[in-house]
Parts: sequence; structure tokens; C-alpha cells
Amino acid sequence: MPVIKRRTRGKQFVRLATRLERETNETLYAYVHFLGEPVEYVLNQLIDTVLAKDKEFLAWRAEHPQSFVPRRPPRLRKRPGTSDAVRTATHMDSGVSPVGQT
Repeated sequence: MPVIKRRTRGKQFVRLATRLERETNETLYAYVHFLGEPVEYVLNQLIDTVLAKDKEFLAWRAEHPQSFVPRRPPRLRKRPGTSDAVRTATHMDSGVSPVGQT
């Protein structure tokens, strides 16, 4: 019997780039093949399953409900018609204004 359940629809995903040990990567893709589910789903379910068993973490998380996702730095964007790059805020509430603008 698989450790994780088959996929349900309607989840929102974000992109995360990371590195895995070679053996872990092989095991992950073997499990993906075994379940017939996408790698994103398997990783999400494995993380949820393992962390749901960590009582100390669950208690800590209940006391710290805020987001711990790192903010992305402002991106460089080319101004139309020029070769100048302009920094733009990636978060509307970041308080950072584009360079050269107030």
C-alpha cells in the first residue's frame, strides 16, 4: 500500500528549484513511476506526510503562523525602446519603488 494518496485536483503550485542527492533523485522518480503521479505531487505529499508526524514542529508552527518564504529580490526589467534596465518590485507591498522613479 502506498504511503501517499493519489492526487486531488485544485491545488495551487509555486516553482521551487533545488538539488537532490543522486540516489534520492532516482528513488523519487521510481516512486513517481510506481504511483503514476507527477513529481510535484509526490514531493508535496511526502513533505506533508512527514511533517504531519512531527509533533514538535506542528506545535511550533501553530505559534508561528506567518510565512517564512523568502522574498524575491526586485527583478531587472528593460525599458521599452532603450537598453536601460529598471528595477521593479516583485511584491506590491514591498515598499520598494523602481529605480529612477519616486
